[in-house]
Amino acid sequence: MNLRDTPDEAAFRGELRAWLQDNLPEELRAHRGGAGRFEELGRAWSRKLYDAGYVGLTWPREYGGAGAPYSHQAIFLEELARSEAPQHIGVIGLGMAGPTIIAHGTDEQKSAHLQRILSAEEIWCQGFSEPEAGSDLASLKTRAELDGDAFVVNGQKVWSSFAHIADFCLLLTRTDADPAKHRGLTYLLVDMRSAGVEVRPLRQITGEGEFNEIFFTDVRVPRANVLGEVGSGWGVAMTTLLHERGTLGFALTAALEVAVRKLIALAKERRVDEGLRERVAREWIELQALRYTNYRALTKLMQTGVPGPEGSIAKLHWSESNQRLTKLALEILDTEAQLLDGGGHGEGYWQFQQLRSRGNTIEAGTSEILRNIVAERVLGLPRSR
Repeated sequence: MNLRDTPDEAAFRGELRAWLQDNLPEELRAHRGGAGRFEELGRAWSRKLYDAGYVGLTWPREYGGAGAPYSHQAIFLEELARSEAPQHIGVIGLGMAGPTIIAHGTDEQKSAHLQRILSAEEIWCQGFSEPEAGSDLASLKTRAELDGDAFVVNGQKVWSSFAHIADFCLLLTRTDADPAKHRGLTYLLVDMRSAGVEVRPLRQITGEGEFNEIFFTDVRVPRANVLGEVGSGWGVAMTTLLHERGTLGFALTAALEVAVRKLIALAKERRVDEGLRERVAREWIELQALRYTNYRALTKLMQTGVPGPEGSIAKLHWSESNQRLTKLALEILDTEAQLLDGGGHGEGYWQFQQLRSRGNTIEAGTSEILRNIVAERVLGLPRSR
């Protein structure tokens, strides 16, 4: 396996790295990872990425993309993380809504949404999980009943990232209570400004509220906003979830590489003992294992065009590594770790990262669910239930 960039990839990486150096605003370069400041500047930054041709790299040209190979998308995510630049604010639109609309949408739906997703004119959120239907998504209870030329939606969704700033929602609903629970589901594209939509941010341990609850009370959604066929929402939802992780492993790995680099610098600064040095070395080794797993995943994606289960492995590995790494950083900081402002060290960078990391093993699939996926779909073990 040749892990070096091809001449074309090397040229793309060099151009992108230079562009980021010249165009990344200083106020975003210092962005520590929280949502608040990015929400103020995110659309402008995302539009700048779009105007430079770095958004929708792998999307077909007829839908406003660049038609570039998946390796370019992986390079983009790597370089963005290494420069500590935030991603496009429409990450759900780009990674989930757009690919699902391309696969299942009508010409009218594609025309209405795809270009606006790329340019950050539309921000999307995902309405899948419910208080009693998270990991068991097919048991959802949000109802959509046909009334003339519209569906009337009632129910609640939870853990919806960016719903408080979203323009549209990918909403999975139940339209038929009689069939087996995986059937009778319908996938809707919902305007978040519709009457009856209420968003309540969920305050996190970091003090921010990027996750939300969404309440739907007699919300009328035009029948033209059905994605796919009525009653066939489960298959459309699987398209969304398949693309959710796609090349995400490269972004997560690059972000972990930045964290490992900062951890090594902190360990050198504090002159840690042998035991702590070994633990720092372990995190570097875990990073390399994750990197090579991603290369395998990219090879399969480039061969088949379909993301494989390696995305689940990458997310699982990254989330637990990030929790362990940030905890180790606080141990190295010793008593300073108790100061939320960092006590003069990085303005509380490691304190914030440790608090935020607690959600890593829950969001985008809990560690328990991801282990089941790996066991069943990679190792071929019997189903656990």
